[in-house]
Amino acid sequence: MENLKILIPTDFSVQAEYAYLMVKRLQEKTAIDIHFLHVLNVPDTVTMASDGTIQTCGEIDVNFVNQQKDIADRKLANLKVLYGDHIQTHLVLGKTTDAILSFTGSNHFDLIVMGTKGASGLKEKLSGSETQIIARKSKTPLLSLMCDRSDLQIQNILLVHNFSNPLQENLVLMKKLINAFDPKIHMLQITSGKVEFEKAKVEADMTRFAELNGISNFDCHLINDKDVENGVVHFNQMINMDIVCIGTHGKKGGFFHQSATEKLINHLFKPIISFHLNN
Repeated sequence: MENLKILIPTDFSVQAEYAYLMVKRLQEKTAIDIHFLHVLNVPDTVTMASDGTIQTCGEIDVNFVNQQKDIADRKLANLKVLYGDHIQTHLVLGKTTDAILSFTGSNHFDLIVMGTKGASGLKEKLSGSETQIIARKSKTPLLSLMCDRSDLQIQNILLVHNFSNPLQENLVLMKKLINAFDPKIHMLQITSGKVEFEKAKVEADMTRFAELNGISNFDCHLINDKDVENGVVHFNQMINMDIVCIGTHGKKGGFFHQSATEKLINHLFKPIISFHLNN
Protein backbone atom coordinates (compact mmCIF):
# COMPACT_ATOMS: atom_id res chain seq x y z
CA MET A 1 0.00 0.00 0.00
CA GLU A 2 1.22 3.49 -0.84
CA ASN A 3 2.59 5.39 2.15
CA LEU A 4 0.63 8.22 3.69
CA LYS A 5 2.79 11.34 3.84
CA ILE A 6 1.78 13.22 7.00
CA LEU A 7 2.87 16.62 8.32
CA ILE A 8 2.70 17.46 12.02
CA PRO A 9 3.27 21.18 12.68
CA THR A 10 4.80 21.47 16.13
CA ASP A 11 5.34 24.19 18.69
CA PHE A 12 6.67 21.48 21.06
CA SER A 13 3.48 21.61 23.15
CA VAL A 14 1.40 18.71 24.45
CA GLN A 15 -1.06 19.34 21.61
CA ALA A 16 1.65 18.43 19.09
CA GLU A 17 2.29 15.26 21.09
CA TYR A 18 -1.42 14.40 20.81
CA ALA A 19 -1.08 14.79 17.04
CA TYR A 20 1.88 12.39 16.95
CA LEU A 21 0.07 9.79 19.08
CA MET A 22 -2.86 9.96 16.67
CA VAL A 23 -0.54 9.42 13.72
CA LYS A 24 1.05 6.45 15.51
CA ARG A 25 -2.46 4.98 15.80
CA LEU A 26 -2.90 5.31 12.06
CA GLN A 27 0.55 3.81 11.52
CA GLU A 28 -0.62 0.52 13.07
CA LYS A 29 -2.71 -0.10 9.96
CA THR A 30 -0.93 1.69 7.14
CA ALA A 31 2.60 2.79 6.22
CA ILE A 32 3.24 6.45 7.05
CA ASP A 33 6.04 8.93 6.41
CA ILE A 34 6.03 11.30 9.40
CA HIS A 35 7.33 14.85 9.07
CA PHE A 36 7.49 17.40 11.90
CA LEU A 37 7.58 21.10 10.99
CA HIS A 38 8.46 23.96 13.32
CA VAL A 39 7.95 27.53 12.17
CA LEU A 40 10.19 30.23 13.65
CA ASN A 41 7.74 33.11 13.65
CA VAL A 42 9.71 36.09 12.30
CA PRO A 43 9.02 38.99 9.89
CA ASP A 44 9.54 38.60 6.14
CA THR A 45 12.72 40.66 6.43
CA VAL A 46 14.40 37.72 8.17
CA THR A 47 15.58 34.96 5.82
CA MET A 48 17.49 31.70 6.12
CA ALA A 49 19.92 30.44 3.47
CA SER A 50 20.12 26.78 2.47
CA ASP A 51 23.09 26.32 4.83
CA GLY A 52 21.07 27.68 7.77
CA THR A 53 22.65 31.14 7.82
CA ILE A 54 20.28 33.84 9.09
CA GLN A 55 20.10 37.23 7.42
CA THR A 56 18.07 40.27 8.49
CA CYS A 57 17.47 43.80 7.28
CA GLY A 58 19.36 45.15 10.28
CA GLU A 59 16.36 46.13 12.40
CA ILE A 60 16.28 42.70 14.04
CA ASP A 61 19.23 41.31 15.97
CA VAL A 62 20.74 38.39 14.05
CA ASN A 63 22.13 36.93 17.23
CA PHE A 64 18.68 36.79 18.80
CA VAL A 65 17.23 34.97 15.78
CA ASN A 66 20.19 32.56 15.79
CA GLN A 67 19.57 31.82 19.46
CA GLN A 68 15.92 31.04 18.75
CA LYS A 69 16.94 28.87 15.80
CA ASP A 70 19.44 26.95 17.94
CA ILE A 71 16.76 26.28 20.56
CA ALA A 72 14.35 25.04 17.89
CA ASP A 73 17.02 22.85 16.28
CA ARG A 74 17.74 21.20 19.63
CA LYS A 75 14.06 20.56 20.27
CA LEU A 76 13.61 19.07 16.80
CA ALA A 77 16.65 16.85 17.37
CA ASN A 78 15.12 15.73 20.66
CA LEU A 79 11.99 14.60 18.80
CA LYS A 80 14.16 12.07 16.95
CA VAL A 81 15.49 10.86 20.30
CA LEU A 82 11.94 10.50 21.65
CA TYR A 83 10.23 9.08 18.56
CA GLY A 84 13.03 7.52 16.51
CA ASP A 85 15.11 8.30 13.45
CA HIS A 86 12.25 7.30 11.15
CA ILE A 87 10.68 10.74 11.58
CA GLN A 88 11.85 13.72 9.54
CA THR A 89 12.11 17.24 10.97
CA HIS A 90 12.05 20.63 9.30
CA LEU A 91 12.54 24.25 10.36
CA VAL A 92 11.29 27.21 8.34
CA LEU A 93 10.89 30.93 8.95
CA GLY A 94 7.81 33.09 8.52
CA LYS A 95 4.26 33.64 9.71
CA THR A 96 3.09 30.37 11.23
CA THR A 97 -0.04 29.63 9.19
CA ASP A 98 1.37 30.92 5.90
CA ALA A 99 4.57 28.90 6.37
CA ILE A 100 2.63 25.70 7.13
CA LEU A 101 0.44 26.15 4.06
CA SER A 102 3.41 26.92 1.82
CA PHE A 103 5.46 23.98 3.10
CA THR A 104 2.51 21.60 2.76
CA GLY A 105 1.78 22.64 -0.80
CA SER A 106 5.40 22.49 -1.90
CA ASN A 107 5.98 19.01 -0.48
CA HIS A 108 2.69 17.33 -1.48
CA PHE A 109 1.48 15.91 1.84
CA ASP A 110 -1.56 13.63 2.06
CA LEU A 111 -2.62 14.92 5.48
CA ILE A 112 -1.85 17.58 8.08
CA VAL A 113 -2.40 16.54 11.71
CA MET A 114 -2.68 19.26 14.34
CA GLY A 115 -3.51 19.27 18.01
CA THR A 116 -5.54 22.30 19.00
CA LYS A 117 -6.35 24.02 22.28
CA GLY A 118 -9.56 25.28 20.74
CA ALA A 119 -10.78 28.86 21.01
CA SER A 120 -13.87 30.56 22.28
CA GLY A 121 -15.47 33.91 22.91
CA LEU A 122 -13.72 37.07 21.76
CA LYS A 123 -10.53 35.27 20.68
CA GLU A 124 -12.46 33.05 18.27
CA LYS A 125 -14.45 35.97 16.85
CA LEU A 126 -11.36 38.11 16.29
CA SER A 127 -8.97 35.63 14.75
CA GLY A 128 -9.81 32.01 15.47
CA SER A 129 -7.18 29.38 16.06
CA GLU A 130 -4.30 28.56 13.74
CA THR A 131 -5.93 25.19 13.14
CA GLN A 132 -9.10 26.90 11.91
CA ILE A 133 -7.10 29.01 9.47
CA ILE A 134 -5.32 25.93 8.11
CA ALA A 135 -8.68 24.18 7.68
CA ARG A 136 -10.01 27.17 5.76
CA LYS A 137 -7.09 27.64 3.41
CA SER A 138 -5.34 24.30 3.01
CA LYS A 139 -5.91 22.20 -0.10
CA THR A 140 -4.52 19.27 1.91
CA PRO A 141 -6.96 17.52 4.29
CA LEU A 142 -6.50 18.43 7.95
CA LEU A 143 -7.03 16.11 10.91
CA SER A 144 -7.44 18.09 14.13
CA LEU A 145 -7.90 16.88 17.70
CA MET A 146 -8.03 18.40 21.16
CA CYS A 147 -6.91 15.51 23.37
CA ASP A 148 -5.01 12.22 23.47
CA ARG A 149 -6.78 9.75 21.16
CA SER A 150 -4.09 7.07 21.10
CA ASP A 151 -6.74 4.55 22.19
CA LEU A 152 -9.01 5.34 19.25
CA GLN A 153 -10.69 2.46 17.43
CA ILE A 154 -11.56 3.60 13.91
CA GLN A 155 -14.74 1.66 13.23
CA ASN A 156 -17.30 4.38 12.47
CA ILE A 157 -16.57 7.49 10.39
CA LEU A 158 -19.15 10.26 10.08
CA LEU A 159 -19.27 12.02 6.70
CA VAL A 160 -21.22 15.28 6.96
CA HIS A 161 -22.30 16.62 3.60
CA ASN A 162 -25.15 18.00 1.51
CA PHE A 163 -25.88 15.03 -0.75
CA SER A 164 -28.61 16.72 -2.83
CA ASN A 165 -26.24 17.05 -5.81
CA PRO A 166 -24.09 13.90 -5.75
CA LEU A 167 -20.62 14.44 -7.19
CA GLN A 168 -17.29 12.67 -7.21
CA GLU A 169 -15.46 14.49 -4.44
CA ASN A 170 -11.82 14.61 -3.39
CA LEU A 171 -11.99 11.69 -0.94
CA VAL A 172 -8.52 10.24 -1.53
CA LEU A 173 -7.67 10.30 2.18
CA MET A 174 -10.97 8.72 3.22
CA LYS A 175 -10.45 5.91 0.73
CA LYS A 176 -7.03 5.23 2.26
CA LEU A 177 -8.61 5.10 5.71
CA ILE A 178 -11.29 2.74 4.40
CA ASN A 179 -8.64 0.46 2.91
CA ALA A 180 -6.65 0.48 6.16
CA PHE A 181 -9.39 0.20 8.81
CA ASP A 182 -12.50 -1.06 6.94
CA PRO A 183 -14.86 1.24 8.91
CA LYS A 184 -18.54 1.88 8.32
CA ILE A 185 -19.19 5.30 6.74
CA HIS A 186 -22.19 7.10 8.23
CA MET A 187 -23.42 9.65 5.71
CA LEU A 188 -25.25 12.47 7.46
CA GLN A 189 -27.32 15.26 5.95
CA ILE A 190 -28.57 18.00 8.28
CA THR A 191 -31.60 20.10 7.41
CA SER A 192 -32.53 23.36 9.09
CA GLY A 193 -35.54 25.62 9.45
CA LYS A 194 -38.83 24.52 7.92
CA VAL A 195 -37.34 22.86 4.86
CA GLU A 196 -38.64 19.32 4.45
CA PHE A 197 -36.85 16.60 2.56
CA GLU A 198 -38.25 13.29 1.46
CA LYS A 199 -36.24 10.61 3.20
CA ALA A 200 -36.33 8.35 0.14
CA LYS A 201 -34.90 11.14 -2.06
CA VAL A 202 -32.08 11.88 0.37
CA GLU A 203 -31.18 8.22 0.72
CA ALA A 204 -31.20 7.84 -3.07
CA ASP A 205 -28.81 10.80 -3.35
CA MET A 206 -26.57 9.31 -0.66
CA THR A 207 -26.51 5.97 -2.44
CA ARG A 208 -25.57 7.70 -5.69
CA PHE A 209 -22.84 9.63 -3.88
CA ALA A 210 -21.49 6.37 -2.47
CA GLU A 211 -21.43 4.83 -5.96
CA LEU A 212 -19.62 7.82 -7.44
CA ASN A 213 -17.02 7.81 -4.67
CA GLY A 214 -16.42 4.07 -4.27
CA ILE A 215 -18.01 3.72 -0.81
CA SER A 216 -19.65 0.32 -0.21
CA ASN A 217 -20.08 -0.04 3.58
CA PHE A 218 -22.33 2.83 4.63
CA ASP A 219 -25.48 3.90 6.46
CA CYS A 220 -27.70 6.87 5.62
CA HIS A 221 -28.87 9.42 8.19
CA LEU A 222 -31.05 12.52 7.94
CA ILE A 223 -31.71 14.81 10.90
CA ASN A 224 -33.19 18.26 11.44
CA ASP A 225 -31.29 20.81 13.52
CA LYS A 226 -30.72 24.54 13.65
CA ASP A 227 -27.26 24.33 12.04
CA VAL A 228 -24.50 21.93 11.04
CA GLU A 229 -22.50 22.31 14.25
CA ASN A 230 -25.44 21.43 16.48
CA GLY A 231 -26.54 18.65 14.15
CA VAL A 232 -23.13 16.97 14.34
CA VAL A 233 -23.00 17.30 18.13
CA HIS A 234 -26.51 15.90 18.59
CA PHE A 235 -25.91 13.05 16.15
CA ASN A 236 -22.81 12.01 18.10
CA GLN A 237 -24.88 11.99 21.27
CA MET A 238 -27.21 9.49 19.60
CA ILE A 239 -24.61 7.43 17.73
CA ASN A 240 -21.00 7.72 18.86
CA MET A 241 -18.59 8.28 15.97
CA ASP A 242 -14.82 7.75 16.00
CA ILE A 243 -13.91 10.42 13.43
CA VAL A 244 -15.94 13.23 11.86
CA CYS A 245 -15.27 14.21 8.23
CA ILE A 246 -16.69 17.47 6.94
CA GLY A 247 -16.03 19.38 3.76
CA THR A 248 -15.57 23.08 3.24
CA HIS A 249 -15.59 25.26 0.15
CA GLY A 250 -13.01 27.48 1.85
CA LYS A 251 -15.29 30.48 1.51
CA LYS A 252 -18.36 31.93 3.13
CA GLY A 253 -21.88 31.44 1.88
CA GLY A 254 -24.49 28.72 2.02
CA PHE A 255 -25.50 26.18 4.66
CA PHE A 256 -22.23 24.29 4.35
CA HIS A 257 -19.78 27.18 4.55
CA GLN A 258 -16.53 27.18 6.41
CA SER A 259 -17.83 28.40 9.78
CA ALA A 260 -19.44 25.04 10.61
CA THR A 261 -16.15 23.21 10.11
CA GLU A 262 -14.17 25.80 12.05
CA LYS A 263 -16.58 25.83 14.99
CA LEU A 264 -16.48 22.05 15.21
CA ILE A 265 -12.67 22.09 15.21
CA ASN A 266 -12.69 24.25 18.31
CA HIS A 267 -15.69 22.79 20.12
CA LEU A 268 -16.06 19.07 19.35
CA PHE A 269 -13.96 16.59 21.32
CA LYS A 270 -13.62 14.25 18.36
CA PRO A 271 -10.90 13.92 15.74
CA ILE A 272 -12.12 15.97 12.77
CA ILE A 273 -10.97 15.65 9.17
CA SER A 274 -11.73 18.74 7.11
CA PHE A 275 -11.24 18.73 3.36
CA HIS A 276 -12.05 20.99 0.43
CA LEU A 277 -15.11 20.15 -1.61
CA ASN A 278 -15.34 20.47 -5.36
CA ASN A 279 -16.71 23.93 -6.16
